Parts: sequence; C-alpha cells; structure tokens
Amino acid sequence: MRVDFYHLTRDPAEKLVPMLASKSLEVGKRLLLVAEDEARRAALSDCLWNAEPASFLAHDFGGSGRDSDQPILISEQCEPANGASYILLSDGLWRDEALAFERAFFLFTADQIDHARTVWRQLTASEVVTPRYWKQDGGRWVEGP
Repeated sequence: MRVDFYHLTRDPAEKLVPMLASKSLEVGKRLLLVAEDEARRAALSDCLWNAEPASFLAHDFGGSGRDSDQPILISEQCEPANGASYILLSDGLWRDEALAFERAFFLFTADQIDHARTVWRQLTASEVVTPRYWKQDGGRWVEGP
C-alpha cells in the first residue's frame, strides 16, 4: 500500500483536498475523508462544493443514511461505509486503520511535523508500505527526497 505524506507549508488542507479527491475519482476510486473535528469536516465539505464552479465533487457526511452511495464520504471514523479504497487523513493525525486501504493521503502542517516524522519512520520500517513525501514548490506539489 502507498502512503502519500503532504506537508502543508503554504496552502491549507482545503486547497489540496479537492485536487486529491478529483484525482482519486478520475482513476475510479472512492475516497474517505477523515477529520476528528466537526468544524474541519464542515470546512472539507465547503471546499468540495466551492473548489471550482464547474467541478462540484459529490459527497456527504458519514451517518447520513446514504453512505454507500457517496463517491466521497466525510467522517470522523476510518470505516469506509462508501466502499472507499482511498483514505485522506486531513487533520494531521495518523490512524493505523488507514493501512487497511489501498492508498492513504496524510496531510500535516509544520506544527505536526514531529508526529509526521514518527509516522514516517514507522511506515518505512514496514515491508508492505511505500511512503512518499510531497512538498509545495511555488504553486505546485513536487515529490521530495
């Protein structure tokens, strides 16, 4: 499985999430967006509504009663009630349940870098995980060393 670490140095998660969600859907994968905080989950929903006027990304919140119909599900739980094979941890908190998915996106800020480094070391020790690090270079994302 692959884990992509995204170090948020310039833009907030709400700028990156629509891009990752769109790319996931383009390759035919359903996505689970996870955040512990209710306000962050609401912000994620807003960014999916407002990313680009021509590209609304269909989604809903976990527990809404139609979870299995959603290509993108926003939840505080790491349970893919929508059948997601991709998971996006948007709040800088790693959850080992993400290892059950085909691919994980782990977003973290400078304040969370120590935690991210610890997670990186743990995952690089695993034979079944391929971690990749992404950083912002100007307005685009580039894979780091």
